[in-house]
Amino acid sequence: MSDDGSLWAHSPSDGGQWHALEDHLRGTAELARRFAAPFGGGELAYWLGALHDVGKASCAWQEGLKTAAQAGGPVGIDHKALGSRIAFEHGLAGFALGIYGHHGGLIDGPTFGNVLKKRIAKSPGNIASAEAALADLLPDLPADLRDAVPEHWRSDPLVGEMALRLCYSALVDADWLDTEAHFRDLGAPRIRDDADFDRIYKIFEQRRSEALGLRAAALVDAIRERVYAECIAAAEQPPGVFRLPAPTGSGKTLAGAGFALRHAQLHGHRRVIVAVPFLTITEQNAAVYRQLLDEDSGDPTVLEHHSQANFDDGAAGRWGRLAAENWDAPFVVTTFVRLFESLFARKPAAMRRVHRLAGAVIVLDEVQALPHNMLAPILDGLRLLVRHFGTTVVLSSATQPAFGALKEFAELEPVDLVTDSAGLVDQLRRVRYEWLLEPAPTLAQIAERAVDENSAMVVVNTTADAQAVFDAWRDVVPEGVAWHLSTRMCPVHRQRTLAEVRRRLLSGRPVLLVSTQLIEAGVDVDFPVVFRAVAPADSLLQAAGRANRDGKLPQPGRVVVFAPADGGQPPAYKTLVGDAARFFGPDKADPDNVEALQSYYRTVYQTLNLADREHLGQRIQQSRQRWEFQTVAEGPLISSTGLARDRKQAFRLISDEGISVVTPQGAENVAERASVEALISDTRNAPVPDLRVLRRLQPYTTNLHPSVLRRPGVRALMRPILGGAEVKVGSLVEWLGDYDAHTGIAIDPDVEGFVL
Repeated sequence: MSDDGSLWAHSPSDGGQWHALEDHLRGTAELARRFAAPFGGGELAYWLGALHDVGKASCAWQEGLKTAAQAGGPVGIDHKALGSRIAFEHGLAGFALGIYGHHGGLIDGPTFGNVLKKRIAKSPGNIASAEAALADLLPDLPADLRDAVPEHWRSDPLVGEMALRLCYSALVDADWLDTEAHFRDLGAPRIRDDADFDRIYKIFEQRRSEALGLRAAALVDAIRERVYAECIAAAEQPPGVFRLPAPTGSGKTLAGAGFALRHAQLHGHRRVIVAVPFLTITEQNAAVYRQLLDEDSGDPTVLEHHSQANFDDGAAGRWGRLAAENWDAPFVVTTFVRLFESLFARKPAAMRRVHRLAGAVIVLDEVQALPHNMLAPILDGLRLLVRHFGTTVVLSSATQPAFGALKEFAELEPVDLVTDSAGLVDQLRRVRYEWLLEPAPTLAQIAERAVDENSAMVVVNTTADAQAVFDAWRDVVPEGVAWHLSTRMCPVHRQRTLAEVRRRLLSGRPVLLVSTQLIEAGVDVDFPVVFRAVAPADSLLQAAGRANRDGKLPQPGRVVVFAPADGGQPPAYKTLVGDAARFFGPDKADPDNVEALQSYYRTVYQTLNLADREHLGQRIQQSRQRWEFQTVAEGPLISSTGLARDRKQAFRLISDEGISVVTPQGAENVAERASVEALISDTRNAPVPDLRVLRRLQPYTTNLHPSVLRRPGVRALMRPILGGAEVKVGSLVEWLGDYDAHTGIAIDPDVEGFVL
């Protein structure tokens, strides 16, 4: 408290101004109301904002702020307990968790009462001191706040859980923005005006037409135009769930975006969010959307947000970094990981952007790639956003999953954006399937068959198999013909390889490529022949999309599906490959058969027991029913300790148990390698890691499965960069061993995974 009795929320800004507590409470409350009003949570979010920092009114906290302002460091005195208690007592019940977690994160609801009592008991004098100022700070505080919570948020625990996530997001985003405005001496918080989708859609249509006019005519143009026209017409339908079940080559990227923009224009949606499973697709799509939507003046329209997005260069980079914090942009391109791990997170930094999902159009591209073990919470989260919070969802895939067979989606009735997907498949079929199953060929025999082709790609299921095929080619084909892709290679090395493969294909020179399934992650290559080791049905079809991709061959491309006698496969593949064999193969359907795919997916869901109460996805759902936010995000407590949590039981799209290995050997030349090694040294010796430097290391970083640490001598080939002196799961290390110029490091990760 100042000498004149003023109460402060924050120490002086860059310009020397203190931040009045009343101003901060009201400013945060008004912003939170603005963010939450579109989905019906305006009054609830307002009072969460108004109460979140009332504990700062205590004499002890005010004295602590003075000390901290002079000496630096945190105040170190609780300021969340009073607002949490008042919110609870005035009828907000479990929604008071938002106040309690506005710095540390949402905790498990069942523990809230005891945790809050203990917190209050530690400093009753401070609580009483702050409460004495409450009448002056918030004279309009109602005695009963129950009406601020919509009734259906109280009656259905899952609706309430999602509502709290959204309102919590609105609160922490408002808190950060109001605080930032103070410290930067801004006249008002940094908030972008609502998107003008009338203008954005017109720009998109105009530039799309111009781009089509510059492109050489193709046989598929009429089909693509029909798909696009059907999507635009369907945009007039009411908000809900839509499917875009169009095959490769039908123009899904532009058709889906056109639907989203037109739908947002017609129905008042606040933004478009396009999420994809893999980084390669994110970068490709974002580049297309920027060309069609960004203007020369003002802030960009398109925000690209993933772990390797460059926010370091110039004004556009700074805008991107700020917009990525809370997705304050009209058109966001991101990954499944960013989207869903934010939605089911519990910490403020990850959840600031969650309120932007309400009232958005969310396009999930390649939706078949969502991990099966997380489908229950993902689909239920989407259902709730659509049914209760004004969101429209588009499920886009050439291999459309049968989500309606799962209880989380059973009550929804998706609208198909194209009327005859089976007919489209027939019209756009560019390949024929061949099957080499019995007798099963060896990998060497497949490598020999590929050599007989002018150009061919072989897709296998493990890095060891990819190495075996490449080794079979090394000494029998001329230099520059054979190429290899796998996660043994760092991303920048893979990019160079792909660039050279594409150049050879375009020039008509012979080229052989062996790859693991990462080639199916939206990578644009076009081979006349593709050999694919048996795999889940969607992987077979994705590989087929790399044969005669552009439809330029006089005859259909060939997709040869083989069962390697000496090949391996990830553990998760065994069940899925078995299910695929029931529906696809010789004398059965091809993998692009729409009806067979639906039957296949229904069988997969049954085989994997996705509806069983003991399945991981269902256990996460049960935690959500109980409002156990920390359990969902970090896993349940391990009973033997009562403190540690089992992260394997948490919501995750990718495992966080790998070892991140930086390979400067993957650089293109000596100077580039020296630069990478200097970055490694700087990071290793820095007292605090520089995120910009870490981003610059990512193109040279690959992930290894923890099992490699059981192999003799492997630890000696890794030197820690971050994570302590010991090489362990979660470490960032430098690779000191050999790195083959064609195949990368000589360790075999067990699983190809998603990217952040």
